[in-house]
Amino acid sequence: MRLKAMGQPRYRNGFEITLQRDLLSLPLKWSQPKMIFVNSMSDLFHDSVPEEFIQEVFATMKAAHWHTFQVLTKRSERLADVGGRLPWSKNVWMGVSVESPDFVHRIRHLLKVPAAVRFLSVEPLLAPIPRLPLSGIDWVILGGESGPGCRSMEEKWVRDIRDKCLFQTVPFFFKQWGGVRKKATGRVLDGVTWNQMPKPKRRHPISGRVKAEIR
Repeated sequence: MRLKAMGQPRYRNGFEITLQRDLLSLPLKWSQPKMIFVNSMSDLFHDSVPEEFIQEVFATMKAAHWHTFQVLTKRSERLADVGGRLPWSKNVWMGVSVESPDFVHRIRHLLKVPAAVRFLSVEPLLAPIPRLPLSGIDWVILGGESGPGCRSMEEKWVRDIRDKCLFQTVPFFFKQWGGVRKKATGRVLDGVTWNQMPKPKRRHPISGRVKAEIR
């Protein structure tokens, strides 16, 4: 809403879903490889986004093979539904948000798509997640909530997930402790700045063992 109030024409509709088709080809014009976060202020798999448009986005990402695209969604059911019809390429990393135990089920949907990198965005971490299945997951990003009225995150919650990642050799990226003054709290955990990154690879079909782990 702030960008709408500032008169930014692309945000004139506020929170209403607006398709910016004229920007689809923009990555093809960037010659230098970039790490591109897709729809940082929206969700590509929102019910209001036509599947045709999602197909166009994936086709563009495949054509712009020198870039790496990170796609994050909270609409994991839609992802699982349309994922089999999308042109997945090695430069597309697909993730789901898992803020608390209430959203662990999204991982099951993520595992149904053949992304080169499957990642979890555990941000903001709002509660301990004692059972976080990591089989078939390539990367975990974790961070606390920031800004006025932010909810607190306990160190033990962070360490538990960090330790699980280490045990299962899943790259771990700690983004921030958060808080009202996130720059002051920083992003160091136990004396380490965790910047681990995944290595893209082709995916195998989901196994029964992984399915059972998430039930």
